[in-house]
Amino acid sequence: MSNEVHVKNGVVIPYHEIEITVSRAGGPGGQHVQKTSSRVTVRWNVKNTTALHDEQKARVMQNLGSRLTVDGDLIIHNSESRSQLHNKKRALEILAKEISKALFVPKRRMKTRISRATKEARFREKSHRGTLKKLRGKIPVE
Repeated sequence: MSNEVHVKNGVVIPYHEIEITVSRAGGPGGQHVQKTSSRVTVRWNVKNTTALHDEQKARVMQNLGSRLTVDGDLIIHNSESRSQLHNKKRALEILAKEISKALFVPKRRMKTRISRATKEARFREKSHRGTLKKLRGKIPVE
């Protein structure tokens, strides 16, 4: 595996900032799950990272606030596969994907105005429709 996690747009997390631990996976699986440590836990601290500048850190802290610990750690568990190596690769992919989503900056909405001609055309159509509906009524007897 490479020594760093590529997120997006030149954002790279150094491998030494990521803490990876393994443990026994839960759930059904018989003897295999009781003997092997295939569950992978990846822990990365947002507050102390050198991969992001202050503005990016603030954005990640805001967008991933509910997923972070009090110390600012993002924890990801993976036990999809029976292979520890596959789970490790997948956990690092999920880490990169989560950070990439948190770093996304939405475009600012540009306010638009309806043109005067469009407003007038709409008003003419509404008044025309109203006169048509009035003509459907009974003619008053004088």
